[in-house]
Amino acid sequence: MKKNYFLMVLFFVVSFSYAQDKEQSSLQQTEKEVTQKIEEIKGFAIYPNPVSNGIVRITTSENAKKTVQVFDVLGKQVMSRTIISQHLNISVLRSGVYIIKVFEKDKVATRKLVVK
Repeated sequence: MKKNYFLMVLFFVVSFSYAQDKEQSSLQQTEKEVTQKIEEIKGFAIYPNPVSNGIVRITTSENAKKTVQVFDVLGKQVMSRTIISQHLNISVLRSGVYIIKVFEKDKVATRKLVVK
């Protein structure tokens, strides 16, 4: 009788862990598909980083119009601008670490930005 209970518990644990692995691999595949659809901006560069003068320069191969979003470390959006030139004025931001997300046409690039 104890053998039967042991086998039932063993079967339950194995089947439960297999279902989680299958679900997780399915989720990872979906993330890869989404990532492949959104291309990184070619020639993307952001400098100076860390920023101390309040102006950051954002360059790309195409140098087209860009939408720039800046987030704090908690994920709250603290700035959103559309720029035509390569310069972004971030003097309103306090010192700290931020995430900057740049959209150009149908492409996106995300980087860490340090403001001194």
